[in-house]
Amino acid sequence: MSDQEQADAADDAEEAESEEATEEETGGLQDGDFVRIAYTIRTVDDGQVIDTTDEAFGEFDEEEVKTVKADKIPEDDRYPGAQVQIDGEQGRLETIIGGRARVDFNHPLAGEDLEYEYEILEEVDDREEQAAGMLGMYLQEAPEVRIETVTEEEEVTVESDDEDGEPETETQEVENEVLYIEATPQMTMNQQWMFSKQQIAQDLMQRLDLDKVIVEEVIDGGGMGGLGGMMGGMGGGAGGADIEEALEEADVDADELVEELDEE
Repeated sequence: MSDQEQADAADDAEEAESEEATEEETGGLQDGDFVRIAYTIRTVDDGQVIDTTDEAFGEFDEEEVKTVKADKIPEDDRYPGAQVQIDGEQGRLETIIGGRARVDFNHPLAGEDLEYEYEILEEVDDREEQAAGMLGMYLQEAPEVRIETVTEEEEVTVESDDEDGEPETETQEVENEVLYIEATPQMTMNQQWMFSKQQIAQDLMQRLDLDKVIVEEVIDGGGMGGLGGMMGGMGGGAGGADIEEALEEADVDADELVEELDEE
């Protein structure tokens, strides 16, 4: 092998090693990837296992240690260390002297350093699973979701043929990636959702490369079905049935119903 051939071979080997190193550096998980993990959280001092996904319990607050009247505490709980509930707050009784009790309303682990031990189980590539996981993180429940590609008509801005003219709009068919979320009764009453649903939807669209989020509220049959049918009959479609008989069968007071309708 000539000197040139040896030099070329050495260059090729260096290039291959460089490419291999680059692949190793960029391989694995990247920022923004979704993963499923299993973890254990323990206190640093004594290794107590904590069953929570919270990162911490806040700093210890001296102002949360309060003196209250002893008669607010049941007699059976009037001893140091007892877990007591006073005015809707959960606390731990520290001391009780005469008619006064000193109660610590901090979380038992407030101020504790925590350490996490976790294992990455798998990378989650399915966007529907990713959406359900994000909603579960926000709402503590994972509603039913699906992602569909929908063709819709939208007005888009186009350049005017006239050089001096203003931009024009025209209707075009576009494909949108839409996340459908089936709202549950628990979800509709969830304060985090009620006050932050716009922010949650924006986060979902940004992270999952979506164009739109649609929340579907499903109302199944039953409940007011009988009354709804009766009211439909009162509108003239009852096939000649007597209204008063219909009201008696439905056990509805006609006078009360008329008063309610007048008030509306």
